[in-house]
Amino acid sequence: MNPPTLDQTSPHPGQVIVLTGPPGAGKSTVAKLLADHLTPSVHLHSDDFWRYIKQGWIAPYLPEAHEQNQVVLQVLVSAAFGYAEGGYQVICDGIVGPWFIDLFRATAQERAVPLSYIILRPNQQTTLERATSRANDALTDPEPIRSLHGQFSNLGAYEDHVLDSTNLTAEATADSILQGVARGAYLLNPSDSITDASDPIHNS
Repeated sequence: MNPPTLDQTSPHPGQVIVLTGPPGAGKSTVAKLLADHLTPSVHLHSDDFWRYIKQGWIAPYLPEAHEQNQVVLQVLVSAAFGYAEGGYQVICDGIVGPWFIDLFRATAQERAVPLSYIILRPNQQTTLERATSRANDALTDPEPIRSLHGQFSNLGAYEDHVLDSTNLTAEATADSILQGVARGAYLLNPSDSITDASDPIHNS
């Protein structure tokens, strides 16, 4: 059976789906599957936006990277909602914790575009196993991975947006997300700000 698709008769031209979680949660793999099932779709891999910086790049998890991270996230937000206003279903995957989601909320309210927020959170052991076995230039250092996993724990009002993918395949995770998005289960009210957009990654 094909996974559910979204109702394209919505008065909104498109939507933004932010898919986040700690390193190793499976964000990019699942985001690609979501993009394959939504039409028309755009997959924005947020790590690429940091890699576009050629001189002066700072590892995003370091304290001195806060200003850089704010700039990059704002560029990412502009791209995501620009595509959505053009009628695309936008999946934006990356480490976008509650400390940054208000950047998306503000633009969602301004442009009247639906915003869904999904946090993939497998348990710490699974996260470490997945993250440390990755290749290329992905983050594989256990210490920042543990720290980031901790920052996605005990999220208060955002716990309703958490999907425990510990025992789910990427395909099952994508199917669950598609069903939830179709029901509006992950929608954020853009006018109901919860956080102050601080960056607890760098305060731990």
